[in-house]
Amino acid sequence: MPELPSRLVLRTDALQEGFSDDEIGRLTRRRDWVRLRRGAYLDGPAPENGAVRHRLLVRATLAALRRPAVVSHQSAAVLLGLPLWSVPLQRVHVTRRPPAWNDASRALVVHVGELDDDEVVHVGGTPVTAPARTAVDLARALPFERAVVVLDAALHDGVCSETALAAAVERAGGRPGVRAASRAVAFADGRSESVGESRSRVLLHRLGLSPTGLQFPVHAADGPLLGRADFVWEDRRVVGEFDGAVKYGRLLRPGQHPGDVVFEEKRREDAIRDERWGVTRWTWDDLAAPARLGARVRRALVRGG
Repeated sequence: MPELPSRLVLRTDALQEGFSDDEIGRLTRRRDWVRLRRGAYLDGPAPENGAVRHRLLVRATLAALRRPAVVSHQSAAVLLGLPLWSVPLQRVHVTRRPPAWNDASRALVVHVGELDDDEVVHVGGTPVTAPARTAVDLARALPFERAVVVLDAALHDGVCSETALAAAVERAGGRPGVRAASRAVAFADGRSESVGESRSRVLLHRLGLSPTGLQFPVHAADGPLLGRADFVWEDRRVVGEFDGAVKYGRLLRPGQHPGDVVFEEKRREDAIRDERWGVTRWTWDDLAAPARLGARVRRALVRGG
């Protein structure tokens, strides 16, 4: 997890350093300081990265708590470095053990639930729900597609295992959303390597076009490996690829330009087609138009068949 920038200024610390509330007010009006939340400021512009901004918000919020709590749900996912898709980060989420009460304000959401000691880890000294507990808490609360994104990443990054997720679901028995979490955990697959691939898998499943495999190695007739495809329909001899900017960045070698990677990908695709495999590709825009994605994949499967 990237180290937090040391630009957070708490009002209590500023007053101890000799600032007055009038000075703080002038600094914020001039935009020298940006108000992050009540009693917390940044001594410059807010980070554009939502996860970095949320980490700062977590620090500021925890400093203002009168009672201890464990960072949980999407806030825990951010601190653990798990990717989120379409999950709001305007408020910090924490969990307290009973006796306590659920509460929500503009900056904070307090959940109440049993929390065993082995379900808590520390990130930079901050108590955070452990990866499996975090992923299952989110799977209980989020829609299926968003939950799968988190679960796939947790498995792919190795921060928790299928066994740990199953155990976390069992521990959550009787809590709201546990059946939804169980379905999402059963669907999760650590072979998905990105948010785009996870979302693609969910959409293909909903369209009745689930691939027969993931990360499929395609070999030439004489044996050499030509490449690895994100998705495969082996019975139709069709492979599918999700194309995202992050993917091409990941393939960059030192000194390479993005155009070099695109050219290599084109050569790889030509070699795969030469071995009588059909290839279909889609992008982020296609994920926003499921009907278009479904039609594209169906055409490829018909050609392959």
